[in-house]
Amino acid sequence: MSAEAIERRAALWLVRREQPCWSPEEQTALDAWLDESMAHKAAYWRLEHGWREADRIGALGPATLDEEAPPSRTARWWPLAAAASLVGVLALGAVELARPRPVPVVADQHFVTPVGGRRVVPLIDGSKVELNTATTMRTAVTAEHREVWLDQGEAYFEIAHMEDHPFVVHAGSRTVTVLGTKFSVRREGDRVTVSVVEGRVKVDDARQVDAVPTAILTAGDVAVARGPATLLAAKSEERVASTLAWRGGMLNFDRTSLADAVKEFNRYNRKQITIADAETGNIRIGGTFQAANVDAFVRLLHDAYGLRVESGPDSVKISD
Repeated sequence: MSAEAIERRAALWLVRREQPCWSPEEQTALDAWLDESMAHKAAYWRLEHGWREADRIGALGPATLDEEAPPSRTARWWPLAAAASLVGVLALGAVELARPRPVPVVADQHFVTPVGGRRVVPLIDGSKVELNTATTMRTAVTAEHREVWLDQGEAYFEIAHMEDHPFVVHAGSRTVTVLGTKFSVRREGDRVTVSVVEGRVKVDDARQVDAVPTAILTAGDVAVARGPATLLAAKSEERVASTLAWRGGMLNFDRTSLADAVKEFNRYNRKQITIADAETGNIRIGGTFQAANVDAFVRLLHDAYGLRVESGPDSVKISD
């Protein structure tokens, strides 16, 4: 559909929505049309903005209308005249409305998940972000400008491809830039981990303005950055899938130290696990566990390794 045809359809939707007989079924149809394309949203929002501006001017209109006209005539006249104006502008080439304008920044927003929580955030550009436990994220996304800030925690991104508008994730000292792909970013203080499921991403050190890209990652790559250093792990799609097990509420460990496994469990639970000594913390474990089930995890540690477990209402202590 051409840009002019989209503008015309958007104008018709806007006129229909202003009528008293507008129904929930029509609203559903409008929502479906808007979801079909970012171009549909952009056209509709531009026209809606123009309509609202005209409506504010129209509020001053009675002084310029026939003072003797009955209220019902005036009430009928305004929406029809506004609609005619919109369609007339389109017929003349949509000179003003077709001028590129930024889409309203609907996504200037702040998102937080609690300990153990997860949340899916749809963005205005068609992208989707899934937030993991104890995560804080800010967004500034429009049809032409796409930026988010991961202040803490972890998020999985499915980015809509837009050739001329890269999607940028700021995580501490690192900037992750993509056009359209699937990847995750985890931030723990100054440590940033990027795992790529699909596509290609560029990871830069934001503190070095003219620096060459720190790393270029493709599917199966995992990069861990801390300070000025970035480590690119050997390509492994299984490793990436393991890092994303949290999306199904699970944690995967493969010859992981018990200390590191406990640190992961503590991210997801208010009931915290402590380890009594370093020797116990160095035990290597493997397996798949429910992230929210601390009691099942420590029972398995007791059964498999004979570890002593002292459990209270808000904490669990593990010792040899």
